[in-house]
Amino acid sequence: PVHDGYGHGTHVASIAAGRSKYYGSGTPETTGIAPNANIVDVKVLNDNGSGTLSDALEGMQWVIYHAREYNIRVINLSLAAQSTQSWFYDPLCVAARSATAAGITVVVAAGNFGKAATGKEVFGAVSSPGNDPSVITVGAVNYKGSVARADDSVAMFSSRGPTRGSYVDGSGVRRVDNLIKPDLVAPGNKILGAASTTGAGYWNNLASWYYNDLVAPTNAGQYYYETVMMMSGTSIAAPAVAGAAALLLQANPGLTPPMVKAILQYTAQPLPGASLAHQGAGLLNIDGALALARAIRPDVSSAIAAGT
Repeated sequence: PVHDGYGHGTHVASIAAGRSKYYGSGTPETTGIAPNANIVDVKVLNDNGSGTLSDALEGMQWVIYHAREYNIRVINLSLAAQSTQSWFYDPLCVAARSATAAGITVVVAAGNFGKAATGKEVFGAVSSPGNDPSVITVGAVNYKGSVARADDSVAMFSSRGPTRGSYVDGSGVRRVDNLIKPDLVAPGNKILGAASTTGAGYWNNLASWYYNDLVAPTNAGQYYYETVMMMSGTSIAAPAVAGAAALLLQANPGLTPPMVKAILQYTAQPLPGASLAHQGAGLLNIDGALALARAIRPDVSSAIAAGT
């Protein structure tokens, strides 16, 4: 069977928790942020990358129901829906908030709506459920192919805040959420990751449709079981943060979802020339986040649960 005919989910999962295993000469390193973390795949989109709101909600419900059974501590949602509803009422936001309340850290892509077709910069286009205050909403950075951070910049496609969902109050007045989003940013431009295949020479749909853009530029020797492609988007930035959240929970299992979010934001490094609406707290800083996580008492969540 074709487990990932579209190819998006495999690439995203490899960034969060992949481990390069079957090496061939010329195969680049594609190990993810939290290699060997357990992955539970809840498929809610079809082989063309589209799906229904009901499927996404059912997937979230499944994770919440089975979280204790499979020790699911982090959800990565590299999907987005356009919504005019306030986060308080939007069904995807309600589901994401329920997962957070159940003790699961929810990481969400901000969306790729930061640039209009005319090339003009767009503000207020963070999509659902990234517009919910409980989740960790991630924008994308172009790291310019360098190790240094001084030249990094927020990608033009990355959705900017503030959030513009709204509701109408009892007096008939429209109330806009205006939350500061994204919460932080991570590398999300031309990121190398795993490419799902169904056999030697058989690529996933994304790689087949856009071979010259996603596969050819990797300049990689492509070997079955170790095929790679290059992708961009906030969908690709989010799993870097999800992997970082897994590392924090490994270092300190007692962290609660709000604490994971606070640590990641507190240690993030602001990029020059980018506003809060572009980058939130700044660029993901895993070393700093781990140092802070290890400095916090490891029994916080159990102490909160016990009321002590």
